[in-house]
Amino acid sequence: MKFEDLDLNDGVLDALYDMRFEDCTPIQEKCIPEILSGRDVLGVAQTGTGKTAAYLLPVLSKLADGGYPENKINCIVMSPTRELAQQIDQAMQGFAYYLDGVSSVAVYGGNDGNRYDQELKSLQLGADVVIATPGRFISHISLGNVDLSQVSFFILDEADRMLDMGFSEDIMTIAKKLPETCQTIMFSATMPKKIEDLAKTLLKNPVEVKLAVSKPAEKIHQMAYVCHETQKLGIIKDIFKNNDLKRVIIFCGSKMKVKQVAGALQRMKINCGEMHSDLGQAERDDMMFKFKSGQYDVIVATDIIARGIDIDDIQMVINYDVPHDAEDYVHRIGRTARAERDGSAITLISDDDMIYFQQIEKFLEKEVEKLPLPEGLGEAPEYRRSTAKSRRRKDRDRQSHKDKKERNNRGGRKPAEGSDAERNGGKDGKDNGQRRQKRQNRQDNRDGQDNTARQNDGKKRADNQEGSNSRGRKGQKPQDKKGGKDQQQNGGKNQRRAKGQQSTAKEQPTDNNRKPNRNKTKREGQGKLKNGNGKGRRSDNRTEGQYRSTKYDIREDTMAPAQKKESALKKLIKKPLKWFHSFGKK
Repeated sequence: MKFEDLDLNDGVLDALYDMRFEDCTPIQEKCIPEILSGRDVLGVAQTGTGKTAAYLLPVLSKLADGGYPENKINCIVMSPTRELAQQIDQAMQGFAYYLDGVSSVAVYGGNDGNRYDQELKSLQLGADVVIATPGRFISHISLGNVDLSQVSFFILDEADRMLDMGFSEDIMTIAKKLPETCQTIMFSATMPKKIEDLAKTLLKNPVEVKLAVSKPAEKIHQMAYVCHETQKLGIIKDIFKNNDLKRVIIFCGSKMKVKQVAGALQRMKINCGEMHSDLGQAERDDMMFKFKSGQYDVIVATDIIARGIDIDDIQMVINYDVPHDAEDYVHRIGRTARAERDGSAITLISDDDMIYFQQIEKFLEKEVEKLPLPEGLGEAPEYRRSTAKSRRRKDRDRQSHKDKKERNNRGGRKPAEGSDAERNGGKDGKDNGQRRQKRQNRQDNRDGQDNTARQNDGKKRADNQEGSNSRGRKGQKPQDKKGGKDQQQNGGKNQRRAKGQQSTAKEQPTDNNRKPNRNKTKREGQGKLKNGNGKGRRSDNRTEGQYRSTKYDIREDTMAPAQKKESALKKLIKKPLKWFHSFGKK
């Protein structure tokens, strides 16, 4: 069917004639008459089939015919991304070239203050068509900048993508503010259950148009390489070395890989750009302009341009990472083979991505051709067919690794060099490895020897107590010769009095003078504090060789800081000062 056979406004037909558009696509042929008649429409078709023109042409035609209020917003088009909103606005300007009095404005975030002022002025004056992203439009609504009382058309473009991005609540908020007479139109590339539920909520007795749901065009030559992650860049270099490629999109799963691949191509003297969320809006606009105009031959991007971006002459799409959703795969490779052109799609499959690509093949109902690796890259991994059991095991192992990592991260801050926690093996001595445990044992032995030597020198018990408190972070407290020997054998004793308490050898409990049972392990004696506040395992018999976790030492240090011993130099300085002070009193 030709556009001139449809009941469109003459100004719209003139614009189509200048743009060399004559024949309708199947989705346009079925949707345009229904929209012109005033029915709600749910259109589902693969990417690149002309869905944008399918709703813009009839809406513009009806606005041009008149009968709609001036200085009011008459149509709202919701878009999931800024890039798609800009593209719809550009198409709108082309289709409405010969239409007098039909205005439009694109509303999206990431702009400067001047752009915001322009949006605000257009909304207040009442642009006929507002093309907006949900988040930015909700912001204007909350500020009272938008009057939705006279809206006649509400259009959701790429509705499935908007729901995936979490805009469901925003869409419902906007829809509730629209008049009941508003005509609602939804377009999507896929038809999951959430789209069906949304359609039931928003649409009134809709006409459903479904064409080739979620299937890529047959003209796309799909290929794949099975490789290791380290071989991917080598494959990319080989593809560009052996082919004269000028219009290529490379999709990566992360911003880091986008920068990595773009840097490798630039070192190969390939004229390429990169597109990801780290770029500002002005940089993203400039990047897309340079790619569309041919200043860049290759663009490396995340999924930010996987939906709705209309670039007709893309020769090849390369999936550097396998998308985890079959629908995302369809959208990615749908950037090529548009407008009756041929194209190719290459996917690089690593070991971890085999499961996802097998799901994609199951979705496509065919096996994608596997190409041999280029020479000099080594052997490729085996393309293993996974079962549901193996997938569950892999997911379980991945989750277990993730939980273990989170537990380790919650273990506490890294102790500073020479800190108490490091000398005691960290927060939990059992979890810090054999190396730290050996270091702890050597330190305990040295401390026990030092304590015994000090007692043999005949120092006062009070000085012994004071010295042990200065080293209390190690958990050592000298008692007598027998205690010092036991400290060598059992790893040292870890007890301390509360702040302000004075202890002597006579005040020590009788349990401290008992010879410990050497057959008992450290584990049996761990975690028993003298004040009864210890956590973990407890032992009924308090032995000299009990080991305590560092966390108790830190807690006790906070409650009862150790008294510092006055140095000999300080005493020497204070002595004449005291004498001079007493002389003055006399």
